[in-house]
Formats: sequence, structure tokens, C-alpha cells
Amino acid sequence: MTATREAMPNLADYLTVGEAAEQLGVSRSTMRNWDKSNKLTAYRHPVNGYRLYNRKDLERLLENIRVEQ
Repeated sequence: MTATREAMPNLADYLTVGEAAEQLGVSRSTMRNWDKSNKLTAYRHPVNGYRLYNRKDLERLLENIRVEQ
């Protein structure tokens, strides 16, 4: 029986909390609050457990904000 393994994500496709906050123009606390309220999904770094945000998810969020305005 062979075990399946998830593919290692390309970490270049992800931003840290600080990088994502800077890109969106919000605070790090806002990023964490959005994570808690499920507006964004934070992934965890496979080694250190830090929150990471997928660039495509951030782009979708920005697009949704633009559409709402």
C-alpha cells in the first residue's frame, strides 16, 4: 500500500502576513482578523508554521473589493 503525499506548494506563490498587508494597504491585524472571519484563507508554512497568503487569493479579494465599490 502506498501513501499519497500532498505536493509541496511553491512558496513563491505565497506572501507572509506583513507582505500581504503591505500589498493590500491594511495592517497585519486586519489580515489576521480576515483570516479568523474566513474572508481569506491563511496557509501555514511547512517548516515554521507562519501564516502565508496565496497571491491568487489576494488578487481575488482585491477584485471583489473593486467590484463592490
